[in-house]
Amino acid sequence: MDSAGACVVDPELLPDGLVIADENGLVVCFNAAAERITRVPRERALGRALADVLPLEDLEGRRWWQLTDPWGGLTIRKAQPERNLLLPGGREVLVSARYVREGTGPVRQVVVALRGTEARRRTERSHAELIATVAHELRSPLTSVKGFTATLLQKWERFTEPQKLLMLETVDADANRVTRLIAELLDISRIDAGRLEVRRQPVDMAAAVRRHVEGMVAGGVAAERFSVRVCGPLPPLWADADKLDQVLGNLLENAVRHGEGAVTIEIGPEKAELTPGGPVREGTAVTVSDQGPGIPEESIPRVFTRFWRGSRRGGTGLGLYIVKGIVEAHGGLIRVDRAPGGGARFRFILPSGVPDVLA
Repeated sequence: MDSAGACVVDPELLPDGLVIADENGLVVCFNAAAERITRVPRERALGRALADVLPLEDLEGRRWWQLTDPWGGLTIRKAQPERNLLLPGGREVLVSARYVREGTGPVRQVVVALRGTEARRRTERSHAELIATVAHELRSPLTSVKGFTATLLQKWERFTEPQKLLMLETVDADANRVTRLIAELLDISRIDAGRLEVRRQPVDMAAAVRRHVEGMVAGGVAAERFSVRVCGPLPPLWADADKLDQVLGNLLENAVRHGEGAVTIEIGPEKAELTPGGPVREGTAVTVSDQGPGIPEESIPRVFTRFWRGSRRGGTGLGLYIVKGIVEAHGGLIRVDRAPGGGARFRFILPSGVPDVLA
């Protein structure tokens, strides 16, 4: 804090490049991030004209400082919005500027923020991959729905009742696939925006796990494949029951589909740091392990990223990304490693307590 009580941040701590020029257009501040982005040493920047230190051009080849003219332009202008500009050599950078002046008086300082485009390009590639994945996943069920409905509408009388029933069941199943995909996309949007809403209520974790196992057994999975172990009395847990079902459903389906042998689910109380360096809190831990081939050591850091599918193709590769987002929205954590038998082992912990304590 400065003497006036304002918060003062060390420019060297900023992740973005910061360049400040004084009323004469000479650079008086050039932080480490600006050095990294522009590849201009600080000692060569300080005291030189801003236009010489940052010879920026727009995408049409026009000199940006001549175009914007901070010191001689409109006296009511106080900023330049972020835009793509080019450094020498054609390197692209995101630049925004703020003009510090008193009212409509002369510019006292020009504060320039610089950001590299690598993060934006990664985001754009991620969005492009998401669009391609969604288009691919939607094409198959929608083609099926369109084909069967068109056939039934045109040739209804030619089919027997069992044939009609089979086609309608296929349409229903494919419509459910589309619905699930749309739900995944909405979840991703909320997770990325930090707006995933959690509606907490008392949840019996052991009962929730058993309900999922019973549902999978009813769907044709051998009951012998599952082993549920509840270790000791569980602390009170307030969580979003529907989102918790998403987490359990995804982890159990992955263990059955990609694993082999028995699927072991362990539930018990645990005390852990749910945030790095944070306090140790009581929570409910759930571990899902299988006896399959497991996850290669080099792939473990990428398991919870978008589009990770492991060695087997199929699905959108978004499920575990959503699982992690849901667990973290509850204030919990999730990890993955290799089970003692060699398979994959997923373990998540949700904090225990009542809503006013968790908030």
